[in-house]
Amino acid sequence: MKVTAKLHDLRDRTEADLRLREKELADQLFALRLQKSTGQLEKPSKIREAKRELARVLTVLREKRKTG
Repeated sequence: MKVTAKLHDLRDRTEADLRLREKELADQLFALRLQKSTGQLEKPSKIREAKRELARVLTVLREKRKTG
């Protein structure tokens, strides 16, 4: 899925859905960092993906707050 498609999908969601997704991603990122510190992380690129997705969600939330 391309970034623009992900952004359109995120922009179509409600603010409550975005807040839920933000919490899920924050928990996922914490778990990935914990796995990294214990040496159990198989794909380090998952951390980067989670951070970027979280940033996308936060950006869309800020856009929604700014417009209305």
